Amino acid sequence: MIRQIIHIDEEKCNGCGLCASACHEGAIDIENGKAKLVRENFCDGFGDCLPNCPTGAITFEEREAPAYDEAAVKKAQEAKKAEEINHMHHEGECPGSGMMEFEQREKESTPVDAGKPISRLAQWPCQIKLVPTQAPFFDGAKLLIAADCTAYAYARMHEDFMKGKVTIIGCPKLDAVDYSEKLTEIIQNNEIKSVTIVRMEVPCCGGLQRAAENALRASGKFIPWQVVTISRDGNILD
Repeated sequence: MIRQIIHIDEEKCNGCGLCASACHEGAIDIENGKAKLVRENFCDGFGDCLPNCPTGAITFEEREAPAYDEAAVKKAQEAKKAEEINHMHHEGECPGSGMMEFEQREKESTPVDAGKPISRLAQWPCQIKLVPTQAPFFDGAKLLIAADCTAYAYARMHEDFMKGKVTIIGCPKLDAVDYSEKLTEIIQNNEIKSVTIVRMEVPCCGGLQRAAENALRASGKFIPWQVVTISRDGNILD
């Protein structure tokens, strides 16, 4: 059948993966560093991926393509969710899935400049993909949602951003997932006092910021929030 479907210009594509994360139907994959429409029957033609592309590599076109298969999309989404749950269960013996909360109060009086920097990580796990959607450490917490690279680029990450907060981290490009749904559940299921988003200046980090902003809107809660951008050479841009 002739219908509207997306077209990806591989020459313009930088492989950031934001389109794949934005496509909830799972029509797009990243292959050999480029975005590709690998399941034409999963593309609904609405173009949620278009505004997420920083290079303008995605456009609409009218051409022969299989019809959108909603049933197949739902089946694939359910299978993916089941696989993620099974993976987490499989990792049950790994420290990455064991929930822990760290006592930070005694450390607050220790001078940071005394030659021994202090870890301000308040809980484990901290990866967005591993952290539970409901946990005691979330209640009444100031939530920090940080891109993986920020802790390496910004030297005072622990003192300036992590101190006094519950920290969860992720990379939308490497994880190739949309964090919006999980972040929404975290905000909805817990009494979060505030949200700080710390991202890198690179385009792929926009996926983390958008996911957090979408989650805040979807939660239906009014929570103070801010975005801080770190440059690649370790400075705060805004």
